[in-house]
Amino acid sequence: MSYVRIIALTMLAMTAFAGNSLLCRIALEHTGIDAASFTSLRLVSGAVMLWLLVQMRHGKHVGRGNWPSALALFVYAAGFSFAYTSLTAATGALLLFGAVQATMTGYGILSGERLQQLQFAGLVLAFGGLVGLLLPGFSAPPLQGSLLMLGAGVAWGVYSLRGKGAGDPLKVTAGNFLRAVPVSVALSLFMFRSASLDNAGLCYAVASGALASGIGYAIWYSVLPALKSTSAATVQLGVPVIAALGGFAFLGEPITLRLVLASIAILGGIALVIPEKQHAVDA
Repeated sequence: MSYVRIIALTMLAMTAFAGNSLLCRIALEHTGIDAASFTSLRLVSGAVMLWLLVQMRHGKHVGRGNWPSALALFVYAAGFSFAYTSLTAATGALLLFGAVQATMTGYGILSGERLQQLQFAGLVLAFGGLVGLLLPGFSAPPLQGSLLMLGAGVAWGVYSLRGKGAGDPLKVTAGNFLRAVPVSVALSLFMFRSASLDNAGLCYAVASGALASGIGYAIWYSVLPALKSTSAATVQLGVPVIAALGGFAFLGEPITLRLVLASIAILGGIALVIPEKQHAVDA
């Protein structure tokens, strides 16, 4: 694969991951769809797209998934949707990414891995940025939405850890999406009285599942073997930045000084931790 193609596909995948935040935020802010319906439609359309991609690549077998990973995927998707009823695209992406990396780094520490001094400093810097972002004040994000997004990040971190070494990532993701569908449908049925749906909301949810999630993951997995582990993790630092720019351009969301400083601290801290950890995350 040529260098230019690697760069182009990597940027396309990162844009797709940031697109999930933008599509969800637009749908919940500007259409009539509710968070539970968005979650279900995103997972259903993502499962269909991934299943089709697996059929094209691997024949009839969708691949292995498992229920614990599927439940983690569902918790991520549901928390993500409900959080974006109150968070901006940029804040949500930053909290999500920070929680994912914190979960994976924390697991490594509990498993006996030791951080170097620079990595420890990065961890403290990132944590300080998170605290600074959530401290009460005029520009602080809503606490409930923040906690929901942090929970979604933890769930995606667990999902990512469980997926390491599980086989073909596209097949495994397809299997887990398929398993998460009935759980999401159960959530929609449970919240049926508060359900609402319109054509625009449906389109955004399907785009989030089929394009930003399904095709986005397929592109990422196709380019991942050509990237070093460190590069794969570091390049994802751009996802919250892309989400912030998209939120500003398409939703008119403000980029506050608090958000800028927190982003520098969180993403900078993560960048210091990543080189030795070498984690790759896709959300």
